[in-house]
Amino acid sequence: MMKLKTKQKIADSLHDFRLPRYQEIPDVGLYLDQVAKFISEYLAPLEESCLTPSMVSNYVKKGLIDNPVKKQYGREQIAYLFFIAVAKTVLSLDALTGFIKLQQKTYPLPKAYDYFCDQLESLLFFTFEISDSLEMCGEDNTDEKRLLFTCIVAAVQKVYLEKCLDAIAKEDN
Repeated sequence: MMKLKTKQKIADSLHDFRLPRYQEIPDVGLYLDQVAKFISEYLAPLEESCLTPSMVSNYVKKGLIDNPVKKQYGREQIAYLFFIAVAKTVLSLDALTGFIKLQQKTYPLPKAYDYFCDQLESLLFFTFEISDSLEMCGEDNTDEKRLLFTCIVAAVQKVYLEKCLDAIAKEDN
């Protein structure tokens, strides 16, 4: 059983977690290394969700995101990369591709991305007992949103499991 102090320490590491909303993502164009660093800094508390420059290049080659323009990535590509970085921990590349195509058919990216951010934060805070309630985001209840919710739940549960097991292992040493 995990000690209360350890549990609180895990929750504290996520207490200030917040992703930039679509309009807060830089649209000046970031180079590959800058994109990987920008995303990884935001996702560092989730540990496994970080991106490397080679991963970003592979996502471009696989067609998950558009090619950079003059070697620079814009807001749209960065928003997709935030989603990919989180979802890659629980989905295959083929499933990620299908998810992105589904999003493109159903919701404009700014709306879909902001919903993703809101739901990820709400699920993290609820799962790690930072918040007492789980907030459902958005106004409509579609199959597409339920799929995204399920993907985020899986990713958050994986983070929770790994952080708890890591904390227990450290207590035992």
